[in-house]
Amino acid sequence: MQKNKLFYAFWVSIFLLSLNAFAQESQKVYLSGTDKDHTVQWDFFCNKGMNSGKWTKIAVPSNWELQGFGKYSYGTENRKEETKADEQGLYKHIFDVPKTWKSQRVYIIFEGSMTDTEVKINGKLAGDVHQGGFYQFQYEITGLLKTGKNLLEVKVDKASANRSIDVAERHGDFWAFGGIYRPVYLEVVPQSFIERLAIDAKADGNFSVDVFTSKTTANHSLDVQVQTLAGQNVGALISTNINPADEKTVLKQAFQQVKLWNAENPNLYQAKVSLKDEKGIIHTRTQRFGFRSIEVRKRDGIYVNGVKVMLRGSNRHSFNPETGRTTSKSISINDVKLMQEMNMNAVRMSHYPPDVHFLDVCDSLGLYVMDELTGWQNKYDTIPGRKLVKEVVIRDVNHPSILFWDNGNEGGWNRGLDNDFALYDPQKRPVFHPWERFNGFDSKHYITYNYLANAVLYDKDIMMPTEFMHGLYDGGHGAGLEDFWDLMLKHPHCSGGFLWSFVDEAVVRTDKNGILDGFGNNAPDGILGPHREKEASFYAIKEIWSPVRITKKYLPRTFEGKLPVENHYSFTDLNQCTFEWQLVSFPKPSDKSLEAIVNQTGKPAFTSIPAGETGYLKLNLPSNWTDSEALYLKATDPNGKEIFTWSWVIPEEQEGTTKIIASKSTISKIEASEEGNFLTIKADNITYVFDKTTGYLSKVNNAKSDISLSNGPSLAGVNVTLKSFKHYPTANGYEVAVNYGGDGGSFNVWWKFSSNQPAELSYQYSQKGDADFMGITFNYPENNITGMKWLGRGPFRVWKNRMKGLKYGVWHKDYNDAITGEDFQYPEFKGYHSDLKWVVIETKESAFTVYAEDENMFLQMLQPQKPKGATNDNTSPPFPTGNIGFLNGISPIGAKFNPANLYGPQSQKNMMLNYTPIKGKILFDFKNKAIEN
Repeated sequence: MQKNKLFYAFWVSIFLLSLNAFAQESQKVYLSGTDKDHTVQWDFFCNKGMNSGKWTKIAVPSNWELQGFGKYSYGTENRKEETKADEQGLYKHIFDVPKTWKSQRVYIIFEGSMTDTEVKINGKLAGDVHQGGFYQFQYEITGLLKTGKNLLEVKVDKASANRSIDVAERHGDFWAFGGIYRPVYLEVVPQSFIERLAIDAKADGNFSVDVFTSKTTANHSLDVQVQTLAGQNVGALISTNINPADEKTVLKQAFQQVKLWNAENPNLYQAKVSLKDEKGIIHTRTQRFGFRSIEVRKRDGIYVNGVKVMLRGSNRHSFNPETGRTTSKSISINDVKLMQEMNMNAVRMSHYPPDVHFLDVCDSLGLYVMDELTGWQNKYDTIPGRKLVKEVVIRDVNHPSILFWDNGNEGGWNRGLDNDFALYDPQKRPVFHPWERFNGFDSKHYITYNYLANAVLYDKDIMMPTEFMHGLYDGGHGAGLEDFWDLMLKHPHCSGGFLWSFVDEAVVRTDKNGILDGFGNNAPDGILGPHREKEASFYAIKEIWSPVRITKKYLPRTFEGKLPVENHYSFTDLNQCTFEWQLVSFPKPSDKSLEAIVNQTGKPAFTSIPAGETGYLKLNLPSNWTDSEALYLKATDPNGKEIFTWSWVIPEEQEGTTKIIASKSTISKIEASEEGNFLTIKADNITYVFDKTTGYLSKVNNAKSDISLSNGPSLAGVNVTLKSFKHYPTANGYEVAVNYGGDGGSFNVWWKFSSNQPAELSYQYSQKGDADFMGITFNYPENNITGMKWLGRGPFRVWKNRMKGLKYGVWHKDYNDAITGEDFQYPEFKGYHSDLKWVVIETKESAFTVYAEDENMFLQMLQPQKPKGATNDNTSPPFPTGNIGFLNGISPIGAKFNPANLYGPQSQKNMMLNYTPIKGKILFDFKNKAIEN
């Protein structure tokens, strides 16, 4: 009998313990799905637009336009009544409530709903209509529930009845969607519970937490245990009694030797906060945080943990092309990793608070954040604005990644709200007005190079443009950034800046057969395409913003392996990074492989270069390093991420490529004949036809097919007149000499034809004045070109002001007619390509190979189309009339609001240096096979 009593007592105690454990943690019960990939079907009715006027099903969370309902609207369309989208959506969903919840309190939480949202439970209102589409809100619904089946009804008005909210959120320069687009869930808590926490953990180890509780008495107390994320206790337990008269309970403690949080070392802890009564723990909340201090020193800069930092960031929308503003944690992780791959350390939330999981990822992977209250050039009224400030701050306050609160954008700030952020933020983060000179910052948007230069000379405020280098189409971003960044580094109190913008906000149109719509020239302004396709600027930014800065452009043959290096990290010594070099050679044009041939590898000597310092990297190259064709140097950060791989061409002992082309066949006779205005030369079964009235090559035939290369060489962009056309045999073959002159400059051409050698074209020109481009061109029918393989920098095209980010090697591209930001096909085929050594032009007729004997040669491959949505030529730089060019100077590209010449030294036109004529030599192999070594 005693044994049975003991057995019964044991299981009762286990049951009570399990109840206690159940009561300690909040229950989260999702009524919707959790993200774009995990949704739940609710009943739905839309009153206007697509699929309206009938009850059906919809995935929740989602923006209803992407599910085929209502009307798509870009924010600017909502400014006019005739184009405004103002449909209403009705939702219904049945959910179960178990008997065990009778003693609990239940809240329904919406993480985001666009826009005015009315919630009913079992036919009764849960509370006032919530207004504001980017904010988390909740209602206590304990008294509205019943055991068993319950009906949730939600009415969502896309356009807000509050004019200030509607204008601030839905009249901006971004897509304005509708619907319950973030998760909806129930939170089940005890009668007395911890509502929320607000932590302030300083870099000096001082820890403070504001604990807000509900229905507590003097019999309640609080414990706080700081832990590692693995649950290991750090320091002593912090305890205090609750005074019910206080709005909050503050617990403090000083910790020793804590690991600090910064973007380079995102060390996180957790605070386990427990509410207790005389019987034990009632409720617990566990909150991640980081020990981190933020300080703005006027006329100086931003300091994190006492160390000055430069923010290298981008503006980011919460966006996915198939699901609009409904995203997922996997998207957040991918986006943060992409930013870090570009060597960014910061992100601005444009123009609203992001998903919570995005901030979680910024905390854990390390990215500084500007969190933003919506207000796109229009502000919230004070009463609704105060409510929304509270909602964003109490949701996001514990994220160590957040450095600033943005109060609106570009005039969309209600100055009466500036002080409200600190009411809920014990860290008292600085408040920012993006675009304005405010609070010690000049954050002017889309500054020119001259503006920045004047700021360096005269300004006393901290320079930090929250939008610059607008990336419409292929402009901005990496184009001009090197000049801007060099000048920013010289600014005595610049704290960096934020590029506009991260991705092209091109949305899938369910009403237009699934096309991707960037709304003309409004939304295709990303560094990446809508599906995160990497554009050329991605790689340019990666090099320019590399925290390991190597500026050496050329390696002389006398290079001794000592490389100057700047450490642009804030906290990391370069001895925590790893470096590896490769000496490589490259396949020949005839080889199928594109891969570089690695001749030797090695690692530099261990080097300590502290953060912010400059030193040398001693590569320890072998004595025969010049036997290779190029040097690669890869830097890897302490987490194993590639920082960047630099590549240098190793100069040949004697300049030129002729030495790689040798004769292995019998000598054949070279024949020349004239007929009317044409000169025909035959060499090695190849026929060359010249027009004597222009001096141009008119046609080529290699006995297999015509090769329609013509109208060249022409001096690009310069009007010259034919002065003489001569041709004559030589000891080694035959030569054609052509002379041009005119007001624009002089131009001399020499063709040399030798048996078993490619046709050799030498030229020399003088050019007066500034020029968009400089060099020679030919014409070739674009519809005959199928692709190209080349040795040079690639795989992307370049502009004069965007040369960074590419790697020297052998590349291949199939023909495409892609327009950046409209077709999302990368890399683009057309455009300028740098450091050309040779190119195989693949055609429907017969492939041919061109060798460049000169350094810094640009290949012009055709002429890119002007974007269909472009309203000016800022992002459509000039190209020569000829479509195959071999150039010594190329055009820069501008940005949405400014032409190229406003973006600094590299963005200016080209000129001939010191009156020195420009010389060049290229070789044409038309045999349809590459010449062997």
